[in-house]
Amino acid sequence: MAYVAPIHRATSIRHALPARLLDPDIEDLIIARTSRVEVWRVTEEGMTLIHTKLIHGTISMVQRLQPKGFETDLLFIGTDRLQYFNIAWNPESGALETVESVIEDSTEPYMRHSQSQNKCLVDPTGRFLAIHLWEGVLNVFRLPTRKGTTTRLEVLDQVRLTELWMKASTFIHSRTGHPKIAFLYKTKVDQEESRLAVYRLTKDDKGGEVSKFDPNRDRELDVVVPDPYASMLIPIPVDEEKRYHVRNNEGAKAHLGGLLVVGETLLTYYDSLTYTSVMSGLSEPKIYVAWAEYDGTHYFLADDYGRLDLLTIETTSEPTGVVVTGMTVSPMKFEGSIAITSRASSLVYMGNNILFLGSHHGDSQLFQVDTTSNAMTMLQSTTNNAPILDFSIMDMGNREGDAHAGNAFSSGQSRIVAGCGAYRDGSLRSIRSGVGLEDRGILDELVRTRGLFSIRSYGADLVDTLVVSSITETRIFKFDNEGGIEELYSFQGMSQDTETLLATNLPNGLLLQITPKAVVLLDPESGLVSSMWEPPNGKSITRASANSKWALLSVEGTLLVSLNLLQDLQAQSQDTHQSSLSDQPDQISCIHAARDPQDLGVVGWWSSGRISLVDMASLKPIHGESMRQTEDSATVPRDIALVQLHPPEKSGPTLLVAMEDGNVVTFNVSTRGFSVWGRKSVTLGSSPARLHILPQEDDTCRVFATTEHSSLIYSSEGRIIYSATTADDATFVAPFDSHAFPDSIVLSTDEHVRICHIDKERMTHVKVLNVAETVRRVAYSPALKAFGVGCIKKELVDNEEIVTSTFKLVDEILFQELGKPFDLHSSPALEVTECVIRAELPDVDGNLAERFIVGTSFIIDGEVQPTDDCQGRILVLGINENQEIYLISARRLKGPCRCLGVIDNYIFAGLAKSVIAYKFVQDTTYEGTFQKLAAYRSSGYPVDLDIAGNTIGVVDLMQSLSLVEFIPPKDGNKAQLIERARHYEAIWATSVCHLEEEKWLVADAQGNVIVLQRNSNAATENDARRLEVTSEIHIGEQVNRIRKLQVATSESSIVSPKAFLATTEGSLYLYGDISSDYQALLIEFQSRLEEYIQTAGGLEFKRWRAFRNETRESDGPYRFVDGEMVERFLDMDEEKQMSACRGFGPSLEDMRGMIEELRRLH
Repeated sequence: MAYVAPIHRATSIRHALPARLLDPDIEDLIIARTSRVEVWRVTEEGMTLIHTKLIHGTISMVQRLQPKGFETDLLFIGTDRLQYFNIAWNPESGALETVESVIEDSTEPYMRHSQSQNKCLVDPTGRFLAIHLWEGVLNVFRLPTRKGTTTRLEVLDQVRLTELWMKASTFIHSRTGHPKIAFLYKTKVDQEESRLAVYRLTKDDKGGEVSKFDPNRDRELDVVVPDPYASMLIPIPVDEEKRYHVRNNEGAKAHLGGLLVVGETLLTYYDSLTYTSVMSGLSEPKIYVAWAEYDGTHYFLADDYGRLDLLTIETTSEPTGVVVTGMTVSPMKFEGSIAITSRASSLVYMGNNILFLGSHHGDSQLFQVDTTSNAMTMLQSTTNNAPILDFSIMDMGNREGDAHAGNAFSSGQSRIVAGCGAYRDGSLRSIRSGVGLEDRGILDELVRTRGLFSIRSYGADLVDTLVVSSITETRIFKFDNEGGIEELYSFQGMSQDTETLLATNLPNGLLLQITPKAVVLLDPESGLVSSMWEPPNGKSITRASANSKWALLSVEGTLLVSLNLLQDLQAQSQDTHQSSLSDQPDQISCIHAARDPQDLGVVGWWSSGRISLVDMASLKPIHGESMRQTEDSATVPRDIALVQLHPPEKSGPTLLVAMEDGNVVTFNVSTRGFSVWGRKSVTLGSSPARLHILPQEDDTCRVFATTEHSSLIYSSEGRIIYSATTADDATFVAPFDSHAFPDSIVLSTDEHVRICHIDKERMTHVKVLNVAETVRRVAYSPALKAFGVGCIKKELVDNEEIVTSTFKLVDEILFQELGKPFDLHSSPALEVTECVIRAELPDVDGNLAERFIVGTSFIIDGEVQPTDDCQGRILVLGINENQEIYLISARRLKGPCRCLGVIDNYIFAGLAKSVIAYKFVQDTTYEGTFQKLAAYRSSGYPVDLDIAGNTIGVVDLMQSLSLVEFIPPKDGNKAQLIERARHYEAIWATSVCHLEEEKWLVADAQGNVIVLQRNSNAATENDARRLEVTSEIHIGEQVNRIRKLQVATSESSIVSPKAFLATTEGSLYLYGDISSDYQALLIEFQSRLEEYIQTAGGLEFKRWRAFRNETRESDGPYRFVDGEMVERFLDMDEEKQMSACRGFGPSLEDMRGMIEELRRLH
């Protein structure tokens, strides 16, 4: 039974348009991302997301409609399953709602899908809508004008077109009001040409009957466009002035209002009335991919290389009207230089000189534009990780290549380094999910900090002084209201020549300082000592904690002391060797004085591994709890915090105990009987965490846990959230809410101290290395602490497109390139990187050495071509002490090398129609040899492989997965590659990953994810050779890469994470196996939720998630739980939650806890 959930949602933008959806006076930006519709409010300051709507389907088209009598617009949405519906804003519910039933078009298997750029068209009046679904077919809809039916789409007809190979289409602005539609097409699929045809959409003036689109009778225009590479149509609005028209068009001039055909070298304008044309050549060839209208005579054009131009239609006024004389194109500029943007998928002009550029290949951008000077300024850039071509998993406690086992899983602790974008927008990105920290100030000279404390100076209303403790001294810094910093060498009598264990202001106005030798109460005004306590016999205080009434101390781990801060440090002490606090002589490992209730303290013990709740006045134990779950466990509590995480009116305090093994254990605490219950454990790292309390204004607290993967622990919607942060290097944290830095924290690392602001919610955080090339493959070397990346660069040199490929080394920590790139230029033909892996291979002396292995192919004119009977190579690359890349050996191949794998010192290469096994031997430092050992003939074209033991899983371009066993040479027998099992179904596979034992995970180009399993103990050999589908689901996005997770999970885990999946839309998914105890429960619960969770259009969840390709379609997900679906249970109101759980078995609280645990996975 399988589980899948998104940990980072799709970021690609393929559809964007303006619409007055929420307010008739405000035009908002509508963006479609895979299965979500987003509404953004755009101002001169930037973009703000104001509403999101989920669709149970992959959005393939979005348009706005303007029904008669409606002040706001409708949104027309179509999915890839040919389902269409309208949604509108309901101000009463504050949500987008469906305004009509779904129109569904049944697909016909023998028809080819349309390749037109514009698949959904709305005429300028907003009354008619045309859809290109298949080649040679046009579906026509109409919005009725009769009151009460204006929001309901009416199907007019489905007509056949003779224009098969459509490039683009659009409605034309008409002076008569009769809708006209134009098609840009070609007549032969294998020959470039451009022809333009214009038809009237309807036969009569009422618009009730659709034209038959007969090329002999109904065409108003049929011309050959001089530029055969033309691919874009722009409708030009009709000028409002009256135009004088005569029937004799001979000698007529082209007037404003018609159609502009955009080619690579030529712009051609056609008048919509007389079809008179005007042509203007481009100064240099360009491939335009998107456009947006600024006004009737100015248009923005974006080309394939990210250049943004302004097209101007030159006009003159004549007695007959506004006449078009030509077109000019001029580049937009950033600060005087030609503007280079992301490659646009869509351009949207939002008015007020604001232009939005939505991109699938790079970050989406918002610009302020000035058409007078052609200047533009970027207002905002939104991160886009699409398409993710390859990735490596980091920071899991088991980096790839490490031998030790990993930690329990939380995806928020992981860092994924991915190759994102394409060509100039290509980058290497570090992607994490967590709470971000915004730096507000840095103190560089403060290193090796042992403690941070924020206090108020005398008379101050807010914190303004920072106490920084190190092992030998205490330094004090005061901040003014503007953020100015002054170091103080004396402050209110505090000792500065020793380490400070604790410093804080007390409610009675005194200042408390605890050092290893004394506890001192100071008068802030005079700086005089009010009270002092010193440990007996010259001993040292090793740990200290305090609240507003008590100070709790550990003296060398053997003496526990409580001091009453309100009674001149009146002391109470207990010797741990003689007291009843622990069942046996023990030493103190950690202490904590609770903020509320103030008379409660908590003590952790070394030998017993227990914690004790004690009364601060008498130090008598109130409650004890063993932290060790098993007899052979030796873990020790290392830090404690008793805090109010949840709102006080909803829950009591929570006890957090940081254990030596990296776990943080939580308990609910009763303030009446001081009992604890509800033990839960979460792994935050492999080393003990330090717990730093951050009080909030609502009487709750957040806890910042510093370990090798720092986390912020807080309450949200009644549950405890463990969120990763971007401060992995943090050692100490303290609150710092000052005038200059409100709502901030101060944070120390081994190198510096900095002041930060914590984001309010968990977000995706991306660190980008702009490569300006397609980062096609990524491999991580733990020994080198570097990434090997295979890149493809595309650039224009003197209007000639030059493509090159390189292999680069990128530092893991600094995230910057190392050394010089290794160029692939062994042949006059273009050699490009196809695959990159990291491996340990024997060097000259037989010792294992770190190597990168690169597979390539040769390409001429876009096709793989033999060069001296060579179509690809395998390169073995080494890295020297200077981090320079050098070639050890190259193997020339008769086919392109699409995928690689390694078993010991055997290299396996997926070539065209075959998988080859080689033995690699390094002869000298710069030479090595490949010996071909065995070959396996695949069904088609291997595109990816994964290795488990001696079994190689090979996925084919069309023939799914085959399992091939490698038998190495032994006792004079030759090596063999033998097929042991196969999945007998046609699937256009894209990636494969071994999960465990006989289970494999496969993804295909249609957005399906399939789990296959081999039954090697089957009764017959034929059954043992057949891979069975154990789970399958449709996620609606093509998966480019699957990477296995190497993490340990507890036996009680509901889901065991197994792999990450990366998609073309920028999403990252978590795949896991569901424990057998929860399989039936979660499947039934998912089915129950379908009744309560309705999305726009009322589309069925089961049908959306059902497996579907060209040959087969199922009824729903098979033995697969959609994590996003079941987690929506937590967003339902309590009444619906209770209804969903009624008669189910587990209680409402049990189900909440279960789903919360699933959500914590990501």
